[in-house]
Amino acid sequence: MTAEESLRSLLDVMARLRDPARGCPWDRAQTFRTIAPYTIEEAYEVAQAIEGGDAAELRDELGDLLFQVVFHARMAEEAGMFDFADVATAISTKMERRHPHVFGASAPRDEAAQNVAWEAQKAAERAAKAPEASSALDGVAVTLPALTRAQKLSARAARVGFDWPSLDGVFAKLEEEVAELRAELPAGNSDRLADEMGDLMFVMANLCRKLGLDSEATLRAANAKFTRRFQGMEALLAAEGRAPSEASLDEMEDRWRVVKAAEPSP
Repeated sequence: MTAEESLRSLLDVMARLRDPARGCPWDRAQTFRTIAPYTIEEAYEVAQAIEGGDAAELRDELGDLLFQVVFHARMAEEAGMFDFADVATAISTKMERRHPHVFGASAPRDEAAQNVAWEAQKAAERAAKAPEASSALDGVAVTLPALTRAQKLSARAARVGFDWPSLDGVFAKLEEEVAELRAELPAGNSDRLADEMGDLMFVMANLCRKLGLDSEATLRAANAKFTRRFQGMEALLAAEGRAPSEASLDEMEDRWRVVKAAEPSP
C-alpha cells in the first residue's frame, strides 16, 4: 500500500468511527478538549520510544500520534472549520516559507544562521497574527510542561538581551536561590517555600538552556536513571530474601552503590 493509500485508509477509518449512525459511541462523543490530553500523552510516548531505541515501538507510537492529528482534523471538518488536507497544506506552506534557502532564492545557511532566521520568521508571523501583541514572550504556550515553558520563556528573554552574559552569573543566581530557600525553611510557610522552590527550578531551566541541554529531556533521563538504580537495588535485596522496607538506609545505600558502579559510564 502506498503512503497515499495508507493515509486515505486512515482518514476513512476515522470517518467511520465518527459516523453518527454506525460509528463508535466513544469516538462520537469526543471533542477537541477531551482528546487533547491523549494527544499530549501520545507525543510523550513517541519521545519514550525514541529514547528506548525501539524502531518497531517508534513506528507504532508515531501511528498513534498521527491518529490524534487525524482525529482533530475530522472533528474540525465536521464543524466546517477545516479538514486534514488544509492541515497538511498549511504546514507544507509554512515549512517552505521558513526555508527560503531550500525552496527559494536565498543563499545557503549554516545551522546557526537558520536558527536566527527561523526565529525571526516566527516573530514576524506572530506579529502579523496579532499586531497589538508587543511582548517578546508572546506565543509561548501556557500548556507546555512547566520546565519546557521555563526554558522557552528564558530563551525568548535572552533574544532581547535579558540574559546572563556567562555561566558564572547563572551559578551565582543558583546559589542565591538556594540560600533564599534555606532561609524560608525555619518558618515552614508552604506558600513561601513553593515560591522560592519555583525560582530555583526556573534558574535550573535557564542553566540547561545555557548548557545547550533540553531541561525536560534531562529530567526524564534522570527519572529513568533513578528508576533503574532503585529497581536494581530492590533486586539485590530480593536476592537476599528481603524487601527495602526490611533493610536500613545504610544497607540500601550500599546496594545502590553496587548498582551504580556496575553501570557503564554515560
